[in-house]
Amino acid sequence: MRGILIAYRLRTPHDPNVASALVKRLYGQSTSSQGGKYRYRRKGLLDEIPAVRLIRGVIIVEKRNKKNILELLEEFDAEVYVREVVLIRKDLKALGVE
Repeated sequence: MRGILIAYRLRTPHDPNVASALVKRLYGQSTSSQGGKYRYRRKGLLDEIPAVRLIRGVIIVEKRNKKNILELLEEFDAEVYVREVVLIRKDLKALGVE
């Protein structure tokens, strides 16, 4: 089976606040308030879409989920590279295909 590898980075120079906003929207964020008394998780796009995070800025998703991620990255004017890849058994399990 084939998947989609998406490599991205923000164009330089970029505002650190913009980079932080992208990470929160894509990966979500665990946060707390009142000195750790209350803990909760803000969900990101990849909480709803199965993905394999290889290294910073590189993820693998199923073909059907490519559009959602590319739209988000376009909002942040990220430099994006997309390739079709052959999924290994470990990737298939992580994506919930196998």
